[in-house]
Amino acid sequence: MKPIVTLTPNPTIDGAASAEVIRPLHKIRTSDERYHPGGGGINVARVIHALGKPALAVYPAGGPTGAILDELLATARLETRRIAIAGYTRIAHTVFERSSGLEYRFVPEGPLLSAGEWDRCIAALAQVDWEYIVASGSLARGLEPEAYHRVIDVARAKGARVILDTSGPALRAALERGVYFVKPSLGELESLVGHALPDAHAQASAARDLVDRGCAHIVAVTLGRDGAMIVSAEETWHLAAPPVTARSAVGAGDSFLAAAVVALSERRSLAATLAYGVAAGAAAVLSPGNDLASADDVEQIYAGLQSAAGAGEASSSSA
Repeated sequence: MKPIVTLTPNPTIDGAASAEVIRPLHKIRTSDERYHPGGGGINVARVIHALGKPALAVYPAGGPTGAILDELLATARLETRRIAIAGYTRIAHTVFERSSGLEYRFVPEGPLLSAGEWDRCIAALAQVDWEYIVASGSLARGLEPEAYHRVIDVARAKGARVILDTSGPALRAALERGVYFVKPSLGELESLVGHALPDAHAQASAARDLVDRGCAHIVAVTLGRDGAMIVSAEETWHLAAPPVTARSAVGAGDSFLAAAVVALSERRSLAATLAYGVAAGAAAVLSPGNDLASADDVEQIYAGLQSAAGAGEASSSSA
């Protein structure tokens, strides 16, 4: 089976910890520190691997922190293709405040990526045999918003499919070229269309417009506590999020995307793809800090969602 390739233009070392109270000008003592390899595509690859499917994570990394990222990826037993860069790989940190239940996330902008370094990232993609590539996360500094166009061009040359998860100008630029599957959050979709989308009908209509204009064959919109919807030219499905006790929202979108790509690669129905993605997103919020969805939690929640769908609790429309 061909691996699902992920590309992370701006990877990170994700640190997480807990503190009783976070106050300015005080030394904050933390506990339960954890470190994981991160960035959108790497997170997606971690979940794909956890779900038992082959994944190959392609990423640029540099400096002493890049070596730490490599070590974390090796510990996670991921297959990787690293492109060496001059800049230092960034370190992000999430701190959970126990007294309030709030979570604080600190995300640096990351290193500058040169044109030559990006060329080597694209060349690495061209050298691998794949059917699906997940281009996920923010673009590194130094890259133009159209940088993902080159990923799309490599995919088209291979007859392969691009799964996109990014935001802002990079999202807009990539959709102008067209992708197979895109996963905006509700906020990202609203930013894309330039106005609020207050209800499911408006959200589905905006997603369908992207499909009709050839921006994507499939649009999945993550809606936080309201679950997610998925739209193609023929179908529109919405599924509410299952009730779970949330411990952290970190990685929920990446977990959703990973499970959805696995389902697509297995040729599951659009409704089943949505349910598998929602199950993984819900499984991710069960985990503390920057931990992602576990396979056992995904399968258990997915089984419950399938039962609910059979009882008529999922909704579809032609909006």
